[in-house]
Amino acid sequence: MTAIAVLVAALALQAAPAPTPKVEIVSVTGCLRENPPNTWTLASATDPVPSSANAPLAKDIPTTPPAGKNEYRLIGVFEFNMSAHKDQTVVIKGLFIKATPVNRINVTSVTTATPSCAPAAPK
Repeated sequence: MTAIAVLVAALALQAAPAPTPKVEIVSVTGCLRENPPNTWTLASATDPVPSSANAPLAKDIPTTPPAGKNEYRLIGVFEFNMSAHKDQTVVIKGLFIKATPVNRINVTSVTTATPSCAPAAPK
């Protein structure tokens, strides 16, 4: 009887679906670029840090453009007026999606940090 119980438990574990990987909400700061039209990227961006989906607190908004080394493709941007932030340093919060060749962020908030980008930011 014990062997049957062990066998049933083992079969139940094999049948259990693998856990779905959690998608993290992150915050990144970088230069907002549009290229081609209606395709938004964050260039010279910082590494992603865990965050909430809410807009950043004033103390979390940089006063000078960071010189990050990352680029992210921004998706889910149609609710935001991205043109108003074009070529500015912004803080983006959203769901981080690891992808090849460019990681993506499904945007939940956009906040202007500075009215210009870091000098090294690609155009």
